[in-house]
Amino acid sequence: MDLRLLRYFVAVAEERHVGRAAARLHITQPPLSRALRQLEADLGATLLERTPHGVTPTPAGEALYEEATTLLDQADRLRARVRAEAGSETLTIGTLADTAGWVSGRLVADFRREHPHASVTVHESGLGDPTAGLRAGLVDVALTRTPFEGTGLRTRVLSTDPVGVVVRADDSLAGAGPVSVAGLAARRWIRLPDGTDPLWAAYWTGPAAPDAPVMRTIQECLQSVLWNGTSALAPLGQPLPPGLVTVAVDDRPPSRLVLAWRPARLTPLARSFVRIAARA
Repeated sequence: MDLRLLRYFVAVAEERHVGRAAARLHITQPPLSRALRQLEADLGATLLERTPHGVTPTPAGEALYEEATTLLDQADRLRARVRAEAGSETLTIGTLADTAGWVSGRLVADFRREHPHASVTVHESGLGDPTAGLRAGLVDVALTRTPFEGTGLRTRVLSTDPVGVVVRADDSLAGAGPVSVAGLAARRWIRLPDGTDPLWAAYWTGPAAPDAPVMRTIQECLQSVLWNGTSALAPLGQPLPPGLVTVAVDDRPPSRLVLAWRPARLTPLARSFVRIAARA
């Protein structure tokens, strides 16, 4: 069976729309439609129900999707094993500081089980780049947090986490109920580097003054709070040094931990990492 046709079908089944699947696959819609018809003819079954709003897999299509994803995973592992034995299979994962632990804690065993010979590098990014090196072409896939400008990128949500303001344990806010960032304009907030994605900066900072300290890493932020009483935002589950606490805020939506990648540059090994991370 032609693996190319199976990849086309899986994309359509996941997108539920031929046009979106064509964009994801970087082909035009007519050849994708022809490929789907060829696959249906080869298998002698209707795989997709066409509607004015898109497509829905039939029972036969659902069965094919389940088997096809398994087969494609096996094919990717085979390709990765061959490349690894040839010394050419590598994966670079971009992370922010609070996502690096998620990588090592949940994914290493599963990934190594399927790709024992791959070489993996973890690139930890500063706060000025919310895509963790993905936009700059430094990594194959990134574990990061929203929001950021996502043109040309695809993301998959792994978890959703409320955020809060980090303060010293002896701060007057410590132990308080939810507070509003907008109502804390008089406090001294951290500032992100110039040129940082505006969506990211607007979400993760308070009303900073022009002379506010510029922070480039999460640890710099936490140490500034600890030593100077500066205020900073972080997920409520963010590990903190002794002496710091997080107070929930009520004027920020939850932050989403996401896996992000460039569809046009997704290698088979990176695609396998995406699927393993989604399962985890």
